[in-house]
Amino acid sequence: MKKIYSNRCWIDNKLQPATISFENGIVTAIDPEKINDADDFGDNVLMPGLIDVHVHINEPGRTEWEGFDTATRAAAAGGITTVVDMPLNSNPATVTLKALNEKLMASVSQLNVNCGFYGGLVPGNFNHLEYLADAGVMGIKCYLIHSGIDEFPNVTEKDLDKAMPIIANLRIPLLVHCEIADKQANDIFDKNPTSYKQFLLSRPKQWENDAIDLMINLCRKHNCPVHIVHVSSAGALTKIEKAKRDGLPVTAETCPHYIYFNAEKIPDAQSVYKCAPPIREKENNELLKRALKSGVLDLIASDHSPATAAIKEIETGNLKKAWGGIAGLQFLLPASWTALKEILALEEFIPLLTSKPASFINANNKGEIKIGNDADFMIWDPGEKKKISKEDILFRHKISPYIGEELFGTVMQTIINGETVFKEGKIINQNKGRWVLRM
Repeated sequence: MKKIYSNRCWIDNKLQPATISFENGIVTAIDPEKINDADDFGDNVLMPGLIDVHVHINEPGRTEWEGFDTATRAAAAGGITTVVDMPLNSNPATVTLKALNEKLMASVSQLNVNCGFYGGLVPGNFNHLEYLADAGVMGIKCYLIHSGIDEFPNVTEKDLDKAMPIIANLRIPLLVHCEIADKQANDIFDKNPTSYKQFLLSRPKQWENDAIDLMINLCRKHNCPVHIVHVSSAGALTKIEKAKRDGLPVTAETCPHYIYFNAEKIPDAQSVYKCAPPIREKENNELLKRALKSGVLDLIASDHSPATAAIKEIETGNLKKAWGGIAGLQFLLPASWTALKEILALEEFIPLLTSKPASFINANNKGEIKIGNDADFMIWDPGEKKKISKEDILFRHKISPYIGEELFGTVMQTIINGETVFKEGKIINQNKGRWVLRM
């Protein structure tokens, strides 16, 4: 039996002294006193491992972008003990049971943290949704705009009218990339493809607001749980708040890059900042922070979406051509905490990365430290600041807007299924993760 102690353990929604005992990957006892043979972490925060419900791992098929081994190493280094993998960017995309099984087999002996999976909704795969749900996917993901991947086409309102009653009956959420493009061409961006201002104008807030309106209306029509991924437009917040007040099963997330960075400070020709929807203005992003505090936004997820330097157009800085995605899995905790620590107490912040995402994916044995739960923990120092270097990065490509940033919150140790996987800046145990399948 192993024992760990801290003066600041996150138990019963408060920080308090406790010794946690665990055996065979399960919490067996919680003692308010320090036990002599426990590893003592002093005043460092000991809390449930983070759960990142939005990660693009890209294996199989695009493993040169990222893979299970490198992604889950980075997750462990960031205090994340469970990730949920998105159905696109891998090839085949996870839109059939056969494709899900290929993904499961590709992950064998490569999981350094626990991993769940989503299925995908594309035109014509309606008959596959029940099989995917029965196999344990955490939800079904779709796009309302071109996904960037031709084999994962976007759905229409007609497709959603057909699919949402099926998904509602399966009792899993529909995760939606909410942008609906209008037909207006942006000739200025075409002529100035390295301009961040023109990129931002090319994907306006109205696209996102209109898409969220549509999904709320369809949620009301079909009573299908809808989760709005990576909210970037503050203009949509009142719509989400009203839907929740009306009792609709609507949840929403945002990401660290939307609350840490601001469009005003993003230089031209720096494609590491390109994502969709885009990082918006400071005034907008301050409202996203307030929505996390108020509960209008439910949780934070990384939306880790890496690519090679060539596909990311690192040399050219061409924002028109560059892959749209932020590589930031490892910095989910420190980037979020640095952005929010002035307006959120630790007690308000911790659930956004632990119990709330656990509840979203229905992982009842994760997200809280209590007897019988999985022994997934992370220990960190919220007050320590560190400048991020390329050498710190454990995901495949050392390409990230967080390089050079000074972030608060140093992860000291990550324990997964009772085994210490990350310690003192290094992975010390491999392949300790497991599949997390929704049953």
